[in-house]
Amino acid sequence: MKRKVFIAIDTNKESVAKKIISQTQTNKLDIGYKFGLEFFYSKNGRKFISKIKTKKIFLDLKLNDIPATCSKAINSIKDLKNVNYITVHANAGEEAVKAVVKAAKKINPKLKILLVTILTSISNKSIKKIGHTKSIIELVKKQALMGKACKCHGVICAGSDLKFVKKIFKGEIITPGIRLKGDKVGDQKRVMDPKEAFQQGSTALVLGRSICDPEGNIKKNISRLIKELS
Repeated sequence: MKRKVFIAIDTNKESVAKKIISQTQTNKLDIGYKFGLEFFYSKNGRKFISKIKTKKIFLDLKLNDIPATCSKAINSIKDLKNVNYITVHANAGEEAVKAVVKAAKKINPKLKILLVTILTSISNKSIKKIGHTKSIIELVKKQALMGKACKCHGVICAGSDLKFVKKIFKGEIITPGIRLKGDKVGDQKRVMDPKEAFQQGSTALVLGRSICDPEGNIKKNISRLIKELS
């Protein structure tokens, strides 16, 4: 079975998105594409996404609002029939997550809901500044349990959380904050290399800067990823 990898389209330019998609084609990996807020909110982002065919599309909007608003947000993208995944943040709470799962079933039974846990850019020091008294591990455990209770299709968590999340959640577990060996960490606090993430229990990875760094070679970076996973 081919390893599942989502390439993050972190740009607001259609030309750059086209370049990333064209240069990440390979028959050695199961490649999909993650579109976040930057691209979705760009002038022609939504239109561009709607025209993509035969690729796995991961819409990373991290819905985080009251249940009614989150539910209506799902309804507002019912025309995007080619989207396979959409994210809701655990911080929205159980009622909002359940509302998203329910709304998705009505508009598109194939649309999978992914629960976002603590972001990979957040450390235990950061979490305390926010006001939490529990550690990241304790919080992510509770969030994974909530994802299970709400019948989410998947959970998104850092590589450092995989060991205990896979014991709680039996659906898809997608891991961002992935860096190829030797690459800069940037603003990420909890990172992992791709091979270890799969070994720890991830079912799919998200790679952005390690593949699409504007100063790097996209095709070369895909080859690096394939080599690291071999």
